[in-house]
Amino acid sequence: MQRDRSVVVIGAGSIGERHLRCLVSTGRAEVGFVEVKADLRRQVAEKYPEVCAYQSMEQAFEAAPDLAVIATPAPLHIMQATELAQRGVHVLIEKPLGVSMEGVERLIEAVQSRGVTAAVAYVYRAHPALGRMREALVTGRFGKVLEIVAVSGQHFPHYRPAYRQTYYTRREQGGGAIQDALTHLINAGEWLAGPVQRLAADAGHQALAGVDVEDTVHVLTRQGDTMGTYTLNQYQAPNETTITAVCERGTARFEMHRARWMWMEKPEQDWQEESFGPLERDELFVRQAHEFLDAAEGKRPPGCSLAEGVQTLKVNLAVMAAAERGTWEVS
Repeated sequence: MQRDRSVVVIGAGSIGERHLRCLVSTGRAEVGFVEVKADLRRQVAEKYPEVCAYQSMEQAFEAAPDLAVIATPAPLHIMQATELAQRGVHVLIEKPLGVSMEGVERLIEAVQSRGVTAAVAYVYRAHPALGRMREALVTGRFGKVLEIVAVSGQHFPHYRPAYRQTYYTRREQGGGAIQDALTHLINAGEWLAGPVQRLAADAGHQALAGVDVEDTVHVLTRQGDTMGTYTLNQYQAPNETTITAVCERGTARFEMHRARWMWMEKPEQDWQEESFGPLERDELFVRQAHEFLDAAEGKRPPGCSLAEGVQTLKVNLAVMAAAERGTWEVS
């Protein structure tokens, strides 16, 4: 496959390396990465000898990349995305888009003035089962969505054993269950049933050792005429995520852990299902990489647009405020 584009991944931590690996696997672009930590830069460069390693964004700019993936700490996302967009570089920004609304308007202006593609890396949108369920909902197959119920949990110490040495320990760095994990559920729910307009929330630290940030979150939402419930914990044994849409003429359910979506249209019927599993470990990120490359080439809209990412950022902030104040918040 001809490689007529270049892409640079900013940040080579665990998520940055995954983006790097998955972009390389597409075979559609020349790939490089930026990592300011010399030891980490050397380790990643040795694992991927076919990619270019840069010690700074300025050094990467000399290579004039067409696209960039931002996988640095969350407080840097908006600033770095703005700089890249101003240089005419298409950007895929890791979630969350940021930890505050500071700089968002400037980023939007840069993207619009330079005519670049900006997307936010909410990878659930790359899941084929969730995409098929959304298609059924937006085409009205089951009628109006009346209720969204999203439930998720996993044993964080098992899947992310180094969590105590990462950004996760500090909210201002994008940590805590709300910004780290619940944000995926919220973004998916907004994709299915429209933006959250107001919400109430409770959050707390229930179990995770060595941190003080919340590991459990319960949120009630209003999304137009749709009522929503989003719950998540990061210590249960089963690694499960389900999103159920209860509609006027049926119920649809996405089961991420089983890579399928299901539907039932009448009482006492059996569930009907469409399965896409088992999915390989990197498959969603490879699909996301293809979607980003397609969007930059004008072949399709981005998986999660900048505007949608901004909306989910507003919800993240509203959830944290609601949990702290004990009030309903507008997002």
